[in-house]
Amino acid sequence: MLTKILFYSVILVIAVLGYRHFSATQTTLKINSKAPDFNLPNANGQMMSLASFKGSWLVLYFYPKDDTPGCTKEACEFRDDLHKLEKLGAKVVGISVDGGSSHLAFAKKYNLPFPLLSDKDGAVAKKYNALTNLGLIKMAKRYTFLIDTEGNLRKSYFNVDTSKHSEEIIVDLTKLKQ
Repeated sequence: MLTKILFYSVILVIAVLGYRHFSATQTTLKINSKAPDFNLPNANGQMMSLASFKGSWLVLYFYPKDDTPGCTKEACEFRDDLHKLEKLGAKVVGISVDGGSSHLAFAKKYNLPFPLLSDKDGAVAKKYNALTNLGLIKMAKRYTFLIDTEGNLRKSYFNVDTSKHSEEIIVDLTKLKQ
């Protein structure tokens, strides 16, 4: 019994350290440069691209998994603050490697009024350096990018506190628009 506990404790420590290593921030995306393009299906299968949001600010957030505690908190904060973000001219879009049916159930369960896009192979997350690839397991890192009306990256968020992230973006967007 003690051997099993020790074994699983070691596995847990290795998993946590491995995740932290693979989720370390990469800085290849430059502020004020063009944001990487994407063309992904939403929960209903409709394709959406970066150009779909031209003329609006875009809060593009990557998240690990539908209907998990942190991801739910983050999505619901965006939902609750959506009117403030829209008043500032911004749209919100979430991206994960989950499929459309998972996104549809997640959006319905929490009344999420913004698109959740499926990046099943992780190609878009990889372009944004927001992909954790542990071989058999791929998931998006909890990163957010604030993109201006012309498709330029204006701010990146790599250390996201889900309980106040939406408010942080509102403050930053207000400053950027001045």
